[in-house]
Amino acid sequence: MLPNQILQVALAQISPVWLKREQTIEKVLAAISEAADKKAELVAFGESFLPGYPFWLERTGGAVFNSPKQKQLHALYLENAVNIEAGHLDSVCELAKQRNISVVLGCAERPSDRGGHSIYCSAVYIDQNGVIQSVHRKLMPTYEERLTWSPGDGNGLRTHKLKDFTVGALNCWENWMPLARAAMYAQGEDLRVAIWPGGTHNTHDITRFIAKEARSYVMSASGLMRPQDFPADTPSLEEIIDGAPEFLANGASCIAAPNGEWVIEPQEGVEGVFVGEIDHNVVLQERHNFDCVGHYSRPDVTQLTVNRERQTTAKFKD
Repeated sequence: MLPNQILQVALAQISPVWLKREQTIEKVLAAISEAADKKAELVAFGESFLPGYPFWLERTGGAVFNSPKQKQLHALYLENAVNIEAGHLDSVCELAKQRNISVVLGCAERPSDRGGHSIYCSAVYIDQNGVIQSVHRKLMPTYEERLTWSPGDGNGLRTHKLKDFTVGALNCWENWMPLARAAMYAQGEDLRVAIWPGGTHNTHDITRFIAKEARSYVMSASGLMRPQDFPADTPSLEEIIDGAPEFLANGASCIAAPNGEWVIEPQEGVEGVFVGEIDHNVVLQERHNFDCVGHYSRPDVTQLTVNRERQTTAKFKD
């Protein structure tokens, strides 16, 4: 067994300090350190974990047009969203470098290259040298998410080498999009990091399906959110938690092997950093009879074109 074949990977299933960026970053740093202490070489967090998933939308009438309440909550979201250009992730990058660990972090991103006043649901890949290698903005927000997140682009549809593995990441229901999956497979992806706001209904089936379709390992990293996790000063708090279930997001983070078997079964309703070992040789074994972009593909018949240009509303020539 060669040392680069084996990778220790971690799922950080924790709750944010909701809509409080700096306090949530402290939880990110603590989880990275815990994962590194457990010998993990890659740790993943849930979708929009920093500073939190927009749970208020379905609980407070998020579609009401021009509502002062919705404007207040949206402004708070903008104030606490992540602007990478402003250095909001610098401490995370520095710790990744110090602990020699790669990080996939779900962020509500407020990018300067789109004017700085809209939010994108982004998966950020930080390598073991603490360098941000890609920022993938979710191609299409799901249902009520479109009330607060903007559609992304293909710039972040990229993979990254980590030991023998080729790592890719998609946000939530992008993992149900066949062409988005195909774009990652075509780049040699054999370790998918699927990030979710949290929920057994999301992770239980699709994690194993992608593993078997791609003959790859799949990490599903989910968030966790309970009514008591909302800060006391949250606007419209009573309305948000009134009649709320025990879990608004119950986690269910898990890891599936290329044959569809569980490495870590869905972890429902528990907070923690869960570590598993994966072996690249299993990928090679399972590609024996099926490789959807290799020996079992027909690019002369079907072929995908992917636009990875970062979209912007203006291009300045000085």
